[in-house]
Amino acid sequence: MDSYLSNILRKIRLLNEPNVLSAVLINRGFPCSLDDRQYLEAEFLLQMGYKLNLDNPVTFNEKLQWLKLYDRCPEYTMMVDKYKVREYIARELGEEYLIPLLGVWDDPEDIDFDALPDQFVLKCNHNSGLGMCICKDKSKLNIAEVKKKLRKGLKQNYYMTCREWPYKDVPRKIIAEKYMTDESGYELKDYKVFCFDGKPMAIQVDFDRFTEHHRNLYTTEWEYIDGEIEYISIPDRKIPKPKCLSKLLDASRILSKGIPHVRTDFYCINDKLYFGELTFYH
Repeated sequence: MDSYLSNILRKIRLLNEPNVLSAVLINRGFPCSLDDRQYLEAEFLLQMGYKLNLDNPVTFNEKLQWLKLYDRCPEYTMMVDKYKVREYIARELGEEYLIPLLGVWDDPEDIDFDALPDQFVLKCNHNSGLGMCICKDKSKLNIAEVKKKLRKGLKQNYYMTCREWPYKDVPRKIIAEKYMTDESGYELKDYKVFCFDGKPMAIQVDFDRFTEHHRNLYTTEWEYIDGEIEYISIPDRKIPKPKCLSKLLDASRILSKGIPHVRTDFYCINDKLYFGELTFYH
């Protein structure tokens, strides 16, 4: 049987399990009274196919759910806020690690598009992707459609989708940043470092993200890891060892110190390192 169809049938069968149907409805915007633990247990069973063990978590996925429930450091809310985190990065690493900020607004109607350059990136500060606009040529931009998508992004309750509590109280804003390319003028590769209490352990490289998204994994010594996370890996696609690898690892150690697990995301352009975001629940 086709694996996709088999997965769909498995999920349909699981709808009879306690709370699973409620979790599905919550994910589609319907109100429901499941608390965080009940929701995570139901959603985990639906997505992973086995029951979540929060009393003795063993797998990485289980431990991430445990951290959602029991590692609730108030500073995490600031660290996932794509606007506020800039102050933190400037203090911990230096302002030179920040992609230039072009503006910040509470409402799409407040954006002065005439004042923005021909290329820029617009995004909400409290979620991941919904509402984002990557503008490479402002003359071709459908401003009404961009505003519509941003309004939709601002309304998203990102906390509810996976109960990632740091996003719950982020004051929602729109930010504009400079559009960045790599040294050859192409779209940036995304270097994501998996860190555990100040120790980088593995690096995920996302490339061709807006055409045919691929993802390769590497050790901190830049040896290819034969594995995949969600997107297809291409072993024959040799991602050059970034010139700023040492800076990348040093910055990741600083930002992840004292935190059980966080993914530190950066962009490398020649020997220059730029901060992307911090992700607690990959």
